[in-house]
Amino acid sequence: MPIEVDTEDKLEYRFYPVTNRLVNFKIRAPNDAHLALTTGPAESDPMIEVFIGGWKNTKSVIRKNRTKPDVVEADTPDVLNAGEFRGFWIRWTMDEVDTEDKLEYRFYPVTNRLVNFKIRAPNDAHLALTTGPAESDPMIEVFIGGWKNTKSVIRKNRTKPDVVEADTPDVLNAGEFRGFWIRWTMDGIITVGREGEAAAFLSWQDPDNCPFNYVGVCTGWGASGSWIIEGGPEMKTPDNLKYNFVPALEHGSATVEFRGPSNCHIGLMSMNNEKLPLTEIILGGWNNTASVIRVNRETPDRVRVDTPNIVSSAHFTTFFIEWRNGYLSVRQGGPRGALIIEAQESVRFPVRFLAVRTGWGATGKWRIHFDAPTTGKIPPQIGSFPPRRDTPGGLVSSGGSACWVPASGGQVPDGAVPGGHDGEQLYVARARYGGGLIPGKLVPSHGVCYVPWGGGENSVTEYEVLCGGGSWVPGTGDAIPPNALPAGETEEGEPLFIGRANHEGTITVGKVQPSHGCVYIPYGGEELRYDQYEIFVQ
Repeated sequence: MPIEVDTEDKLEYRFYPVTNRLVNFKIRAPNDAHLALTTGPAESDPMIEVFIGGWKNTKSVIRKNRTKPDVVEADTPDVLNAGEFRGFWIRWTMDEVDTEDKLEYRFYPVTNRLVNFKIRAPNDAHLALTTGPAESDPMIEVFIGGWKNTKSVIRKNRTKPDVVEADTPDVLNAGEFRGFWIRWTMDGIITVGREGEAAAFLSWQDPDNCPFNYVGVCTGWGASGSWIIEGGPEMKTPDNLKYNFVPALEHGSATVEFRGPSNCHIGLMSMNNEKLPLTEIILGGWNNTASVIRVNRETPDRVRVDTPNIVSSAHFTTFFIEWRNGYLSVRQGGPRGALIIEAQESVRFPVRFLAVRTGWGATGKWRIHFDAPTTGKIPPQIGSFPPRRDTPGGLVSSGGSACWVPASGGQVPDGAVPGGHDGEQLYVARARYGGGLIPGKLVPSHGVCYVPWGGGENSVTEYEVLCGGGSWVPGTGDAIPPNALPAGETEEGEPLFIGRANHEGTITVGKVQPSHGCVYIPYGGEELRYDQYEIFVQ
């Protein structure tokens, strides 16, 4: 939720937590808008400062650790204005990390505050978010289909009045499973919605912003129920209003690039230390001859495979790591690459940190990227990327008659939806970029999908192509038709839709972002905005 902050003319920073590596902000000032990136809420090194409109509103710079000379500068005459807000964004990545030869982990948070679940019950499906596997404050409860299956509410710390409620007549059914999702963000926003729907039917911001690690489920008030959480086994709850708890973060994925002679060590942990439980992946151990999965430092290792020369000090090697419902896998190159090693029942705890280290004579350089889960349904019904394991032929359902088909290198699957033209036929596609899943255009002759993000036109070689039926209707601003096809989400979880616009004699496909009231299209290396557009519907 945006906030407005006033700062005085005294060069003192005010600090706010950030939840991802992209911050959008607006500033109204005559000159010298200063922004700092720090590891804590104080001015201490390491620290990166960005001065916008300094030197009487003539230039902007980046400065490290409050030390001159500035690391980079640019002329930006009149970039600020005392009479109006002007918008900017800042983005930073974890492109490269160095580790020493001393077997000490460096920790990075991994968070996936999203749970998909199905419930079969006549009424009163209750779900709780807690910090531990018990009913204790802080605690957020969501009652779906309460009051004889007529309304749903969010309640905090088991205290009335409820913080928000909505009429949801017949939202549950005793004869069939119905799907829902719940998401919570690092700024305390809690949303609940139906499977396949972009909009939440319950939404509330918790001012206390608690770090929830567990989800509990129960039924009561005359109802027993059956639950399926994150595609796991069916779990039954009796009519007793007692919560059954499961870890909330047992799924996720990361892409790790490593350059080093051997001993690429990766740890999955629930805390930013080496306390149990933890799961370790050692790639290229034993002088770059073997790889293992090790659980809780126990021997023998859970799994060991021969992997001669799997890593190299001459170049980066890419590994895709995924954990879901206890299953852990490592693939080379990407989510559809060759399987290197896998183990069942090896990650049975909420993963909140990924840690890396080197040792046994090796140092390393790392690039780490966190991804959304590659299986299960992600609201708003945006399927999975790459294909779900349980879907024949790699098709990813998107509801209705459309589906998303994984492809790469300019491939155009049968039944691909035409989206526009620019000297050749363009197709509707989407790809993961910048932490989100972004709709864009497939240009077959270029061998890539282009997506609009961060002000630029970004090319991605692995993508999904929309296949099936649908049509284009006029769109404007933030008016999203009810039958518009949800096609992705921003890194902050906002639903994105498929749009297109006429630009310089082309029809170019891009993303409709409701909160911005426009379509963004990728063209000529830039991300271009149009307030009038066409939107894809089913």
